[in-house]
Amino acid sequence: MNAPATTLQAALQSLPQGASEAIVSAHFSPQFLQALGFESDEVVPQYNTNGGGRVDIAARKTIGGDIFLHTQSNPYLLLELKGKDINLTEGTPGYLKTVKQLKEHLLGSNCTSAEWGIITNSSHVQLFRKHGKVIFPATQCLALDLNNVDQVVADIRKKIQAPSRALTVTIYNNKGGVGKTTTTVNLAGILTFLGKKVLVIDFDFNQQDLTSALGIPVSNGVFKAALTDKNVGLKSAVNPYNFSTKKIQLSFDIIPADNDLANESDDKLRSFMQMRVLYKKLEFARQDYDYILIDSSPNWRFISQLAVYAADVILIPTKHNNLFSLENAATAIKKFIPEIQADKGEGNPIALPIFFNGEKITQPQLEVAQQEINNILKNAKKDKFDLLPYFYPKYTSAKKDLHIHQVPSYANIANAAFSRIPAVYRDRSAHEYYKNLAKEYFLK
Repeated sequence: MNAPATTLQAALQSLPQGASEAIVSAHFSPQFLQALGFESDEVVPQYNTNGGGRVDIAARKTIGGDIFLHTQSNPYLLLELKGKDINLTEGTPGYLKTVKQLKEHLLGSNCTSAEWGIITNSSHVQLFRKHGKVIFPATQCLALDLNNVDQVVADIRKKIQAPSRALTVTIYNNKGGVGKTTTTVNLAGILTFLGKKVLVIDFDFNQQDLTSALGIPVSNGVFKAALTDKNVGLKSAVNPYNFSTKKIQLSFDIIPADNDLANESDDKLRSFMQMRVLYKKLEFARQDYDYILIDSSPNWRFISQLAVYAADVILIPTKHNNLFSLENAATAIKKFIPEIQADKGEGNPIALPIFFNGEKITQPQLEVAQQEINNILKNAKKDKFDLLPYFYPKYTSAKKDLHIHQVPSYANIANAAFSRIPAVYRDRSAHEYYKNLAKEYFLK
C-alpha cells in the first residue's frame, strides 16, 4: 500500500504540464513557503524592492508584534517564481534571466535586510545567499520531483534558518606576482577599520608572505595538526594581529602559514587530507567572523584547490600589463572554479569580477589591456563560455561600460609590508583605494 502524498507532493502532482506562473503561484508556492516555515501573515506578494522592481513574494518571520504582512518592512527571503513553461535548467536563457532578476530584487533599497533568494518554477529550485552586496548560490539548481521535493525543501529550510555570519573569500590567481597577499592584508585591514570582524588565513605555505607581512610567527605544526587530526580544532591555530595609536585600536585574527606543510608534494598532501578539510574545519569561524579571507598559493596544486573549495566567492587580482595574469584569471573562471563547484555540489564558489592590481594605468595601456581581454572573451565564446560579466560586469547592450576596478600605486602599498603594518593604516591613499575595493565588491 502506497503512503499518502505529503502536502508538497500533492501540490506538485496538481500542476499540469507547462503550468503557467499564475498556476504555480496559486497551487505550489503557498505549500512551498509553508514547508520553509512561513505562515500566511509572514508572506507578501508582489513586494516592491525599490530598485529591482516587484519580486513575486517576500517573506519574513514575525518578530514580536512586527507582522511582516502589516509592516512590510525588512524582508528576509525573496522568491522569484516562474511557470513550468520557463526552463530553469542551469545555464539556459530562462535560468540566466531569472537569476539576474532575483539579484536585482535582492539589491533593491527596500531589501537591505534580505539574506536569501530563491528561484523556482516547481520543476527546478535554487537557493541564493546575500552577504552585503555579494550574491552567490547556496545550492545547485536542483530538479524537483515527487521523490525528492520534501527533502530538498527541508534542506533549504535548514540553511535559511541557520545562516553563516561570515562570507568566505579566497584571493586567487594561478599567476604569481599579482598582489594576492597585498590584497588580503589590506582588505582585512580596511574591513576591520570599517567595523567588521575578520579572520585571514595564510594558505601559501611555501611563500608565507602574509604571515611575514604582519610580523606573526610561522606555525610549526599547529596548522597541520588542525587540518589532519579530527580531534584538533582550527581555532587553536588563530593568532591576533593588533594595531594601535593614540586614537584607534584595531585587531583582526590570522592563521599563519605552517612550516610543516611547506614543500609537501600533492601526493603526500592527498594522502592525509581530503578536499573538504579546510571547508569543514572553518565551521567555527563562520559564526564568529564577518569575513574570512584566504590568501591562496599561485598555482593549481592540491593546496590551492583546498583554499578555493573552502570559499563562497573567489576574488581575482590581475595586472593590466601582464597578459598571463589575465589569461590565468580566465582559466580559473572557465576551468578551475567549475571543477571545484562540481566536486563541492553546493553551487559555489563563484568568481567575482577581476580587478586591476598594480600600477596606475594610462589610457593607452588600458586600451592595450582591453584588446587582450577582447581576444580572451572571443576565445571563450568559441567554447560557449561567457566571460563578459567577469571582465566587464557593468557592460550592457544599452551601455557599453568597459570599467574594471583598479587599485593603483602598488609599489607604495607593497613597500608597507616592511613595516609589518597594513598600508591602509599608514597611508591615506592606500586607505581610500582599499575602502573603494571593499565598497565595490562587498559592502552595501
